[in-house]
Amino acid sequence: MTKVDARGLSCPEPVILISQAMKSGDSSYEITVDNRVSKENVTRYAEHQGYQVSSVEADGEFTLKIQK
Repeated sequence: MTKVDARGLSCPEPVILISQAMKSGDSSYEITVDNRVSKENVTRYAEHQGYQVSSVEADGEFTLKIQK
């Protein structure tokens, strides 16, 4: 599993980071973001790429688990 820390970044940076990570060909990824817009945009991007996304919110941060 590839992990990406995108806290403190605003869109489109988290989407770009997960896009670059997906080039590795792993079947699962985890990205942490700290705002709802980034969560929504990363989720939309991953689902468009054919991944399933689940998220957990804690202390204002979202951890997205992205899997094929």
